[in-house]
Amino acid sequence: MSSTLKLPIDVTAIQTRLPHRYPFLLVDRVVELEPNKRVLAYKNVTINEPFFNGHFPGHPVMPGVLVVEAMAQAGGLLTQFSNEDGPDGRLFYLVKVDNARFSRMVVPGDRLELEVTLKRLIRNMALYSGVARVDGEQAACADILCAGVDP
Repeated sequence: MSSTLKLPIDVTAIQTRLPHRYPFLLVDRVVELEPNKRVLAYKNVTINEPFFNGHFPGHPVMPGVLVVEAMAQAGGLLTQFSNEDGPDGRLFYLVKVDNARFSRMVVPGDRLELEVTLKRLIRNMALYSGVARVDGEQAACADILCAGVDP
């Protein structure tokens, strides 16, 4: 981790490392970072999220696929903030999700805790293990494979 990088990492710094923007940036803050090992990040879930308009009217639930995407974005931040030289210009794409499990609904007012561990980094591929929690209770988990490509 760069010596100039201080925790917590806010959304402005996150946007220097991820290409995602509203409404698809799903990480608000990084609170723990062990370079090339582990990251803990937060997504504050509010009723203002655009997906709640249709998922589901009168009973808002964050789609599970977006919880997995949030874990993948946290993994991307782990990789990007671990690079001491700064952003390397590559874009990382989600290419595979294994062992996804959903065990709790994520609803407005929740703070989604995204803990992602780097299992393996081989050339342009990163394999992450992610767990999403709300109030310490597991909401979802998955193994996520991402591939980096030059823009």
